[in-house]
Order: sequence, then C-alpha cells, then structure tokens
Amino acid sequence: MTYDDWRYNDFKMKLRQEVLKILLSKYGGQMEGVQPKYSTQSIYECAHDWISQGHKTSFGVAKYYEAYYAKSN
Repeated sequence: MTYDDWRYNDFKMKLRQEVLKILLSKYGGQMEGVQPKYSTQSIYECAHDWISQGHKTSFGVAKYYEAYYAKSN
C-alpha cells in the first residue's frame, strides 16, 4: 500500500520524528504521579500542524509550540 498524501512521504515522516523528539524532550517530561504541565496531545497536534504547514526543517518548532500550544494547556 502506498500513500500519495505529501504529509506522509519518507522525508516528512523523518521530519515528523525529529519534531516529535524535540518537542517531547523539551515539553513531554513527565514524572510519575505528577500532572504534566504540557499535554502529549498538544505536542502531537503541534507536530502534525508543523508538518502540514509544509515546513522543511524542525528549526523553530519549539518557539512555535510555545506561541500556539503551550499557553492553551
């Protein structure tokens, strides 16, 4: 099965992986028994939006998350 959706080609999937790694390492730190400050859902939504908007690199994704997602948690 092949996907024709440009958001899911090999390059975009690798970029999505990189973006998620950055966001999860910076905002996804969770300690057992402690309510996380940022939701995992917001991190994944941010990564999806970042890729869907056509970004070619992960540069700036943390600032983007802070501007549009961190405040809504």
